[in-house]
Amino acid sequence: MAAPPDPPYRRIADEIARRIADGTLAPGDRVPSTRRIAREWGVALATATKALTTLRLEGLVVARPRVGTVVAARDRAASTEHRAPTTRRTPSTALPDRDLSRERIVRAAVDLADAEGLAAVSMRSVAARLGVAAMSPYRHVTGKDDLVLLMADAAFGEETYPASPPEGWRARLELGARTLWTIYRRHPWLAQVGSLTRPLMLPSLMAHAEWALAALDGHGLDPETMLDLHVLFYSYIHGIAVHLEREAQAEAATGLSEDQWMDQQALAFRAITASTRYPVFTRLTSSFADGYELDLDALFAFGLTPLLDGIALLIADPPSGRAPS
Repeated sequence: MAAPPDPPYRRIADEIARRIADGTLAPGDRVPSTRRIAREWGVALATATKALTTLRLEGLVVARPRVGTVVAARDRAASTEHRAPTTRRTPSTALPDRDLSRERIVRAAVDLADAEGLAAVSMRSVAARLGVAAMSPYRHVTGKDDLVLLMADAAFGEETYPASPPEGWRARLELGARTLWTIYRRHPWLAQVGSLTRPLMLPSLMAHAEWALAALDGHGLDPETMLDLHVLFYSYIHGIAVHLEREAQAEAATGLSEDQWMDQQALAFRAITASTRYPVFTRLTSSFADGYELDLDALFAFGLTPLLDGIALLIADPPSGRAPS
C-alpha cells in the first residue's frame, strides 16, 4: 500500500530545507515569511506557520526579532540532520497537550509577534508554533482578543523599577520613559495594541503609570494637570514607538527597506526642492551631504529633553486650579 501523501506544511518545510541544503538559502538569509509562504503555496497562514515551526524544531532556521526567520548557522543546522520524508518522525520538542499552559501560549504568541508582527498571531498559528492541535489553546485562552491582552500584559511586565527611586522627579520620569522605550523596542508590535483614548486596563502597564504619576506627585500640580502631563508623557513615547512596527509592516508589504523606498522617492523629492514653494525645507535638506537620516532611537532621546524641560516649567510655577470644562 502506498504511503499517504505528506501534509502541505511538511511539503513546504521539505522544499525550504532543500533550498537550504543546495545553498540557495545561506546561513543568515531570511526564509520566506508566513505571508509569502501562504501566497506562494496557496495555503492558510496557520499552515505556513506550522511549516516554519517544523523547520525551527529541526534546527534549520531560527527566529530573530524584527528580522524574521533566518537560516541557522551551519553548526546548528548540522546538529539536527534533516529527515527525508520516508524517515520523518514527529519532532520530540513538540509540546504535548498535557504540558500546555496559558504562560506557554502567551510566550509563544509574543515570540511569533516579535518575529512576524502582530498580524501573524492567531490561535491557530500559535498552536502550530507549539506543535499542538489547533483547538488546544482555547482550553487556556478564550480567543485572540484575550490572547493579545495577555501578551501585552506580559510584555509590559518584563521591566520593573528599583525599590528606591532616583533622586528628583526628572530622573524618575526619565527612567520611566527609557524603560517603556526599551519594552517597545523589544516588542515593536506592542505599540499597535490599544489607543490613547481607549487605554488598556493592564496591571503591568499601570505599574509604569504609577511610577510616572508618583514622580509628578507632591509638586503642587492639581489632579487634572498631573493626569494630562502623564498622558502627554506616555503618548510621546508611544507616538514614536508606533512607527517601529509600521516600518516593519511597510517593508514586508513592499519588499523595500527604508533606504530603498527613499531612493524611489528621489524624483518626487527633486521636484519639490526644485520648486520655489518650500524655501525653508529646501534650504534645510540641502545642508545634508548624504540626506537627513531619521533615527527613531536618536529622535526619542532628543525629544525627551524638551519634554522634561516643559514639565519643569509647570512644576516651577504650578497653574492655579483649572476651571472645569
